[in-house]
Amino acid sequence: MEMRQLGGLWPVSALALGGGGVGQLWGETTREECVATVRQAVDLGITLLDMAPSYGDGEAELVVGAAFDGKLPDGVRVTTKHRLGQTDPEAIEKNIRDGLEESLKRLRLEKVDLFFLHSNIIPNDFDASVYVTRPATRWWVYEEHFVPTCKKLVSEGKIGAWGITGIGVPECLLRALDLNDKPAAVQCISNLIDSPGDLQYFPGPSRAREIIAKTKSIGAGVLGIRPVQGGALTDAIDRDLPSGHGVVTDYAKTANYRALAKELGTSPAALAHRYALAMKGVDTVVLGCKNTAELKECVIAEANGPLEPDIIARIDAAVLRN
Repeated sequence: MEMRQLGGLWPVSALALGGGGVGQLWGETTREECVATVRQAVDLGITLLDMAPSYGDGEAELVVGAAFDGKLPDGVRVTTKHRLGQTDPEAIEKNIRDGLEESLKRLRLEKVDLFFLHSNIIPNDFDASVYVTRPATRWWVYEEHFVPTCKKLVSEGKIGAWGITGIGVPECLLRALDLNDKPAAVQCISNLIDSPGDLQYFPGPSRAREIIAKTKSIGAGVLGIRPVQGGALTDAIDRDLPSGHGVVTDYAKTANYRALAKELGTSPAALAHRYALAMKGVDTVVLGCKNTAELKECVIAEANGPLEPDIIARIDAAVLRN
């Protein structure tokens, strides 16, 4: 598998394995199948495992812990994340530290290579009530507490570096990339419709490609996330979702894309992954595979090499972007 430099950190495989699938968020699977998927990902050349406690209420981290029992193969790196909604200044650092320690126990590790803020960064005066099912992080909490705490955790050897998830209010994300203390990596929306789908809680465009470009300009790594937009860019959505859900809406918008994939003799998912791999600035594309069959399809897609410019142009012409 192709290796790419992740910003100023280290080389990583062009594909990373995300925790959404093995955390059982993306359709039916089993713990046994997920453990097998993680092990096979490493056997196939994937060197980055991107986990979080919110992927199945700790399930994805438990899967990695079960797969390797704390003895990661040489060259394999692990990330985890923390959702931060706490606003009591006296409690924020403890909240972050406690979350990290719980993740490390599930992973059976003493440190992680990257630690991400998983919650959206929002302005201080933003109406956070729209975040019904997940917390958001106000700007002052990020700047005055999350960043300093992460710097301490690096110095203590609990994390190798820290980053942010690039799905929050775009102005806040771009502002974070201008601070003196910059993230070492950003998880950026990297799909052919530039859509966060159901994860967008702010008005206006996602500005996904602008955020990727800005991240690259400061020398930070770009992890491309949601390459198939939660299943919207596949043959069929693999779980029950309510009408109006972001994945359902994006699936309805992309019928022309699926027709193009059929014409090209490939699956929509494979084509979407190759598109994300070809996006300018993306260092590694994070997969949401829940089983070994999905994993193999993605690895084969990567091995097929970069998409030709004319195919990219045809995909761009077939879709409406966020």
